[in-house]
Amino acid sequence: MLANPLMNQLPESLAGRMDNLKRTVREEVEKYATGGRGANILLFAILDDERGIYAVNAVDYLKRDDVAGVVVLARVVGDRVVIEEDMTDKKLVDALQQREISRDQIVLAYAGETIPDAAQFELDA
Repeated sequence: MLANPLMNQLPESLAGRMDNLKRTVREEVEKYATGGRGANILLFAILDDERGIYAVNAVDYLKRDDVAGVVVLARVVGDRVVIEEDMTDKKLVDALQQREISRDQIVLAYAGETIPDAAQFELDA
């Protein structure tokens, strides 16, 4: 379920910790889509274990008044959790800390904190 070819290049203990981190983030993000419904919306969990990307999207339903949008989006990058977006009233950072992920391991990109893999997203001028 959490297999990734790059994991074969990591020491076993680090690979195991990353799998546990992915599992925890997946479980917590998925909770935001529990029930799959809100007031005039459908919620869809988007869970990519291979890439370590976990999100919940909201889509207006029955009446389409707005475009679909990200409710929460988190990525596992090495031994860190990057929270790209969190539009919830119960923040993912708090849920992860309740699960014993230290605040030092969590990057709040939506609040302007620097992401650990920023170089891969640089655009040519």
